[in-house]
Amino acid sequence: MMIKFFFRVIALLVAVIVVVPAYALFVTWNSANNPSLRTTADVIVIPGAAQLDGTPGPVLQARLEQAVRLFRAGVAPLVITAGSGAPGDRTTEADSGRTWLINKGVPRSAVIALPEGRDTLTQTKAYVKEMSERKLTSVVIATDPYHCQRAMTMARDLDADPSCAPVPDGPNSLAGSTSRYLIREAGAYLSY
Repeated sequence: MMIKFFFRVIALLVAVIVVVPAYALFVTWNSANNPSLRTTADVIVIPGAAQLDGTPGPVLQARLEQAVRLFRAGVAPLVITAGSGAPGDRTTEADSGRTWLINKGVPRSAVIALPEGRDTLTQTKAYVKEMSERKLTSVVIATDPYHCQRAMTMARDLDADPSCAPVPDGPNSLAGSTSRYLIREAGAYLSY
């Protein structure tokens, strides 16, 4: 009797150890490969990524380029850049992104920089708060494909209505990223 119980507990543990990570991998992969397309929203958000003395790094630049495409297509009238700086930085990810967008022709009045957060959750809290103050709900997140699931889940948990527009090119696009990035994002999704 006790042995059967012991084996059932072991089988349950093995199932959880295999099924839960497999689920996280699947939803992360599925979100990246089958994005939720939205033609209009209240705002486009670019989560922060590294900037180098005011110049967006390759990951941030790919996100910014996607946001410009979305803005020019009329998806949303407002763009929010998010992200603080690392200790010692002279500028922030948000300010670097804002300057880049304005230099690419997005009107100054259409770009808000929120220099808060060095992680997705803190940045999401900041932009959802800004959206709430402006009575906005729908958001298109311009980010890496494997980052979409976690970014949308966080926004949804904070009562935003998110969709994701994954970057089509750049180091973290589907073509540019590796299975290591998928596993990392699936793990981050699980730990959230």
